[in-house]
Amino acid sequence: MKHTTVALFVPHKGCPHQCVFCNQKSISGETKSITALDVHLAVEQAEKNHTVENAEIAFFGGSFTAIPKNYMLELLNAAVIHIDGKKFCGIRISTRPDAIDREICEILKKYKVTAVELGAQSMDDNVLLMNRRGHTSADIKNAMTLLKEYGFETGLQMMTGLYGSDENESIKTAEEIIALRPETVRIYPTVVIENTPLAELYRSGEYIPQTVSGAADICAKLILMFHKENIRIIRVGLHSGGGVDEGYVAGAFHPAFKEICESRIYLNEIKNQLKNKGRYVVYVPKGATSQAVGQKKDNLLKLKALQFDCKIKESEELPKYQVLVKDIEHDT
Repeated sequence: MKHTTVALFVPHKGCPHQCVFCNQKSISGETKSITALDVHLAVEQAEKNHTVENAEIAFFGGSFTAIPKNYMLELLNAAVIHIDGKKFCGIRISTRPDAIDREICEILKKYKVTAVELGAQSMDDNVLLMNRRGHTSADIKNAMTLLKEYGFETGLQMMTGLYGSDENESIKTAEEIIALRPETVRIYPTVVIENTPLAELYRSGEYIPQTVSGAADICAKLILMFHKENIRIIRVGLHSGGGVDEGYVAGAFHPAFKEICESRIYLNEIKNQLKNKGRYVVYVPKGATSQAVGQKKDNLLKLKALQFDCKIKESEELPKYQVLVKDIEHDT
């Protein structure tokens, strides 16, 4: 059964900083503050439209534990009523690393919050400073220690292509995130949104954004890093809609960005096994044909340009992201 998440956005509430890339209104598509009534209505709508079982109520879009305490408790009180262990199993929140302490953890436990995601974005203090994050890598580590002590499922979000960042920084950030052992990660290539300081830096020429292809190269490596460590990737790239399309100025934004990254993984794996020009059968994991072929058969066309004529077949024996290449004459 498909997992249901009732996602509610708390736009730009509680955050004491404006990061250079952030226009929360555009990212979430929300402009008004949600209320307890909105929580109840969202749950009722989910139950009406889906067979709800083992679902979560999620508060995203802002710094949930940094909003005024009375407002946070209003939303938690509205959500916890629906947590019955059957239809709804818990509450997921996202927040800032520097908005986690013991008092907050006690409150979250009391109201049946089960998962906490932290917007880390980078583990490099200089990059964090340049992007006006308002916290340090030490804050991320301290928050993760506390959250794990209290038994929360933990998630970390990271960004590629930040102002002042490069591929090496992204790889190092991923390595440090892996060392913190979150259960989940989200990877967001930086997108330049209108009405942000980053848009001004871009127009002045001081910031050069990633292209979709460039971001896919880096993110393909990150995906493999997290996959090999059994850390679940729950998002790659900003979702389409919700105002991002309208506010987009530049950067690596594509509605099928994760599929582009996975296609890059398969292309790289295939090329690594191909030696001599000729005709080949390429076996890929079950369900991975579209990623291996590439959008508009892009991978096959690139291979053909290198004089590798490849046919894709699926194999139930291959694990995710692995391929097996055989030449046509010796394929059995």
